[in-house]
Amino acid sequence: MSVNDTPRGERAHIAVFGRRNAGKSSLINAFCGQEVSIVSPVSGTTTDPVYRPMELLPAGPVVLIDTAGLDDTGELGEQRIRQTLHVLKKTDLAVLVVDAEAGAGDFERELLQKLAAAGTNVMIVLNKIDKITSDPPSLEERCNQMASRLEAGSSIRLFPVSTLSGSGIGALKRAAAERLAQEEQRFRLVGDLLSPGDVAVLVVPIDKAAPKGRLILPQQQTIRDIMECDALAVVTKEQELSHTLSQLTGKPRVVITDSQVFLKVQADTPPDVPLTSFSILFARYKGDLPRLVSGARSIARLKDGDRVLIAEACTHHRQSDDIGSVKIPRWLREITGRQLTIDHAAGSEFPADLEQYSLIIHCGACMLNRRAMLRRLDEAEAAGVPIVNYGVFIAYVQGVFPRAIEMFPSAMLAWEEGGSGNTRQNRGTDTLSLPIV
Repeated sequence: MSVNDTPRGERAHIAVFGRRNAGKSSLINAFCGQEVSIVSPVSGTTTDPVYRPMELLPAGPVVLIDTAGLDDTGELGEQRIRQTLHVLKKTDLAVLVVDAEAGAGDFERELLQKLAAAGTNVMIVLNKIDKITSDPPSLEERCNQMASRLEAGSSIRLFPVSTLSGSGIGALKRAAAERLAQEEQRFRLVGDLLSPGDVAVLVVPIDKAAPKGRLILPQQQTIRDIMECDALAVVTKEQELSHTLSQLTGKPRVVITDSQVFLKVQADTPPDVPLTSFSILFARYKGDLPRLVSGARSIARLKDGDRVLIAEACTHHRQSDDIGSVKIPRWLREITGRQLTIDHAAGSEFPADLEQYSLIIHCGACMLNRRAMLRRLDEAEAAGVPIVNYGVFIAYVQGVFPRAIEMFPSAMLAWEEGGSGNTRQNRGTDTLSLPIV
């Protein structure tokens, strides 16, 4: 997979913020080493956010985001500002650009506070140092004065640069790569659950919803992560799982399945072999699995007339048995027996009026980066709305809880603290007659 083929959701997001004409686009070009953003002395040249993928070692694949100035004016300017603030929600590393000639003021200080409140890593760039021709203070003194004026904490570094001469760009890139590499090491998809030589069995159904000639992104990424930890990935279809397990010389470390065939796979997987799904792995990797597991308890509390949001991070052509628009609504109504209003949202925008919902069911977020998914979880929590993802929801309604999360202690703790019994147990039955397809 080439650098440009790496999905945006798997890239660290570096976004550049600041006033109009602070040199944000020039900084993007200098960072990339090529002209990727339009540079002009006219204020407001950048309108919509501009995304530029690149490789930044040792951090790996990243995407640079050039944004419109947050001091834009007029009705169109307000729309540009909203787009820029939307970028903030998925930013892993924010670069605040300050014009060395114009200096910093209340605007930059408030912007820095907004970034800090969002929990975003921040670097400050003092741009256009080549235009400073006045006598003392020295450049170092200017940097210290600016840090003090911005009330920047000791953890926020300030980098003097000249995008015209390239001075300081190398130091900025190295610092950004090191900061992102530290964050990247904290999160693995499945590799932290495996040891070298372990066998992981992946169950991949091939149906009409599967893309022709390739595996879907979560399956590709899981295989890659297994290989990176020197474990073995064995891929099979659900009909062949029993035969596949019988051919292994020992028990696999884990069986990972597509959520839609959970019931079949659970029946064929020995009780002493850990079982989970691609979607549950992504709930842990991209978000907060304990929070999503806790949200599953709310399914039993839904009432007639409640509104449920089904949210997907991507847009795709829907098949007749689409998981989000067909299967999940059907399963939800069957397990609750309630008359529910179900809304759908797709793409990068998340509804602002979440308070109207009693439950949010989110996709696996393979097209979102971790920061964006965590922000969605935070927005749901702030609105007081429980949220689950597809994998957690399907495991719950198909009776694979808590087995599907037993290998994740923090998720099990969240489940046990949430109460006893699931919807089927509350109804006095041991099984739920839900169609698998």
